Amino acid sequence: MDKNSKIYVAGHGGLVGSAIWKSLQKKGYTNLVGRTHAELDLLDGPAVKAFFDQEKPEYVFLAAAFVGGIMANSIFRADFIYKNLQIQQHVIGESYRTKVKKLLFLGSTCIYPKDVPQPMREEALLTAPLEFTNEPYALAKIAGLKMCESFNMQYGTNYIAVMPTNLYGPNDNFHLENGHVLPAMIRKVYLSKCLMEEDWDALVHDLILRPIGELDLSHLSQGKKPVDTPMQEAIRTALASFGISASQLTLWGSGNPLREFLWSEEMADACVFVMEQVDFSDLNGLPKTMQGLTTSQFLEHGYQVPEVRNCHINVGTGKEITIADLAQLVKQTVGYKGNILWDGSKPDGTMRKLIDVSKLNRLGWHHKIEIDEGVRKLYDWYLHALGGQKLMR
Repeated sequence: MDKNSKIYVAGHGGLVGSAIWKSLQKKGYTNLVGRTHAELDLLDGPAVKAFFDQEKPEYVFLAAAFVGGIMANSIFRADFIYKNLQIQQHVIGESYRTKVKKLLFLGSTCIYPKDVPQPMREEALLTAPLEFTNEPYALAKIAGLKMCESFNMQYGTNYIAVMPTNLYGPNDNFHLENGHVLPAMIRKVYLSKCLMEEDWDALVHDLILRPIGELDLSHLSQGKKPVDTPMQEAIRTALASFGISASQLTLWGSGNPLREFLWSEEMADACVFVMEQVDFSDLNGLPKTMQGLTTSQFLEHGYQVPEVRNCHINVGTGKEITIADLAQLVKQTVGYKGNILWDGSKPDGTMRKLIDVSKLNRLGWHHKIEIDEGVRKLYDWYLHALGGQKLMR
C-alpha cells in the first residue's frame, strides 16, 4: 500500500476497526474511508454497491461484524449467522466487482471445533463439531474465510483472512449482558465497588452513560438532584439482576475456562502488518510454478486443481489465563474489596481456546502487551471515558 492509497475500513467505529484506523493514521496513511452504520448499512446490498462505485477503494479492511458475548450468541442465533453472512457477502463481493487490490477479512478463533488439541493450529479447522453456543457466528466466519480462499483460487485475488483471539481495548463493549467478557467484568467489578462505597454520583454517572434495562436516570443528568432512597433501591434492584451487589459480585459459569486475550491496538498493528507484508502466495503452500494461477488456468496447464486450505492466520499471544484468575486480576486493578462468586448453572462455553500463533510469528509479527498491563490500560480507558462525559451532577 502507498501512503496515499484509498483504504476502506469497514467497521471503523468498532473495537477493531477504530484501532486499525488509528494504526493506519499513525503509520502515515492519509486517504482513509469509513462510514458509520447510520451512513451505510452493510446489510443493504444496493447501498454497499453504490458506496463502492462512488469511493472505489483500493484496499479494504473488513472489520465490521455483528458481535456479542456468550449470552447474546445464545439468544440471537439467527441474527449472528444472517447478519454476518450478509455483511461478508456484500463487502467481499463488491471488492471483487470493483477490483480492490487487496482485502483483509477479520474472523474469530471460535471457528475452531470445541474439542481439538491445544494450542489450536490453523489446520484444526473443520475437523470436529463446533461449540454449540456460538455455532452460528462461527459458521459465518468460516464462510468468510472460505470466500477469501475461493475468490483467490478462482479469480486470482489477494484476500487474506486473519482469526484474532479474544480482543479487548478502547471502544470495547461494556454492556453488562451482551458485552465481551473482559470489559463486562471490569464494569461489573467497578459498579459493585461503587455500591460498596455508596458512591451514588459515580453510579448515576455510569448508568446514564451506559443505561441498563428499564432503569431511567435521565432526570438526574441535569442539576444537582440528590439520589433519594427510592432511586437508590431502584439502582440496587437493577444491578442485582446482573449479580451485582454492595458486598459481592456473581459472575457466570465456573470460572475454570481458559482464555487468551489480545490488546485490540496490537491486533490492529498485526492487521496492518499482514496487509503490508503478507500475500496469498505466502500462505497457500503452492510451488512457484503454480502461484497466481486460477482454477481454470490450472486445468489449462494440465494440472489438477490443488487442495488449498487453511490459508488463514491466527492472531494472538499464545498465552492463556483462567476466567477466575482474570476476575482476580480485575479485582486487584479496580481495588475492589468484595467477594467474587460463580454461578455454575450458567454456561462456561468452550473450556479452553488457546491458539497456535507460530505461523504469524514466522511471518514476522509478535505481541508485546501482556494481560496485566492490558487490564490496567482498559480500566484507565474506561474511567477516562466516564470522566470525559460531562454530566451536570
